[in-house]
This record gives sequence, C-alpha cells and structure tokens, in this order.
Amino acid sequence: MTIINDQNYPNLDKLLWVMDRLRDPEGGCPWDLKQTFASIVPFTIEEAYEVADAIEDGEPGALREELGDLLFQVVFYARLGKEQALFDFEDIAGAMAEKLIRRHPHVFAQAQFDEGQVKANWEAEKARERAEKAGGRAGLLDNIPATMPALTRAAKIQKRCATVGFDWPDTHGVFDKIQEEIQEVQQELARTDIDDSALEEELGDLMFATVNLVRKLKKDPETLLRRANRKFEQRFAYIEGQLAKQGVTLEKTGLAEMEKLWQQAKQHSKT
Repeated sequence: MTIINDQNYPNLDKLLWVMDRLRDPEGGCPWDLKQTFASIVPFTIEEAYEVADAIEDGEPGALREELGDLLFQVVFYARLGKEQALFDFEDIAGAMAEKLIRRHPHVFAQAQFDEGQVKANWEAEKARERAEKAGGRAGLLDNIPATMPALTRAAKIQKRCATVGFDWPDTHGVFDKIQEEIQEVQQELARTDIDDSALEEELGDLMFATVNLVRKLKKDPETLLRRANRKFEQRFAYIEGQLAKQGVTLEKTGLAEMEKLWQQAKQHSKT
C-alpha cells in the first residue's frame, strides 16, 4: 500500500485518497463501508452546527478543524456518487464554479451592476435555475428544504416573498402584526374551553411574525436564538455556581432567591 505522506503532496488529493482507502472493499473501514447518502446526513448537519459554534466561540484552531470535518462530509458524498457513477468531486467543484460565474456577471462578464442590481440578478438567476430543475415554471417557494431548522426556513420563505414585493415597507407593519398575533394568543387563552390546536396555530403565527421582524432588521433568527440560548445557559450556570458555593441545591432554592442571583448574573456578564 502506498501511503501519501509527502508534505508537498496537495492536501485535497491526500484527503480524496484517504476517502478512497476508507471505502476500499478490501481493507477499508467497516463503518465507512456501510454508509449511504442518507445515513451520513445527520453527521453533515451536526458538523455544520459545529462550524457555527466554532465561529461564535472565536477559536481559529477549532474552526479550522470543524471546517475540515465539514469538508470531509462533501468528500464522502462525492465518493458515494463516484461509486454509483453519478458524479465525483470534480463534478461537484465544477458545477459550483459555473454556478457562481453565472450568478456574478458583474465580476466575470462585462455587466455593470450596483448593489441593488446585483441582488436582483442573483434572485433572477436562482429563479431561472429553479424553473429549469422543475422542467418549466417553478413556484416561488419551491425547493426550500423542508428539513431546514424552522426559524431559518421561515426567514427563507419570507425573504423569497419579499423579492416580488410581498412584504411590509418598514418595521411598523411588522410590529402591528406581532401585536395582532399576541392578542390572538391571549384571546385563545381567555376561552373557557381552550382549543389546543387553535392555540398552537396562533403561537406559530406569533413566532412567524417575530421572525419577520428579525428579517426586516437584516438579522438571522437562528443565529440570534443560538446566542440567546447561550446567554441564558451562562447566566443559569452562574446561579448554579453561586448556590453550589453555599452548599444549596436548585431544588431547595425558592424562585425569589434564584431571581436575585439571575440579576447578579446579568450584572456579572456586563463587567
């Protein structure tokens, strides 16, 4: 067996070679040999989130490692495609390069676009590609993956609709909509006999309207909620730490004391 260990050997070729060895029917890795397109999807999603975590943590070393893990997922799919005579890594890279060239005529051709025209051209090209995949005219909301995190998918749906003018001109209308949805939730809760399915629907509408506000302010709802989760976890960990110093458990602590420590945690995080 030839081992690629020359430091001057292209690293991407080395990675592709490693993947070939892992999938070699004779002497490959039993676990890797069992995998399919479908079976590695959960790992791909997990690796993408770990990349996001590394970016938020601001750790370059961790980010490099996590990006490598994510790249390996692409290499794995490419190997599976090659084995089934569907596509290989070169096909994937080539198709991506061609797509980017098509979507950037202001860079790779003679087109002169301002920022607004760049965005309009991008959306028009994506619409053309969707229609081509559908074999004709595709719906505006077609091809938005159903498996996307719900917050991200909501923002994607809203953004698509905004490209054809189905959107509020500013945030005032969004705030009005949020207030309307809050009132509808309150109305459901005020019923003598609460209709659980109706309540769930109104809560979903409220969340969707809130995502609209985040989108109008040009923020990513998934990113913001991840940060809010992390902030809450850090503050709650502070509460646990302070109680541990006192030899007291959470179960033995009243809400008033936990709220007092929560306020301390907020002040502590600002220092």
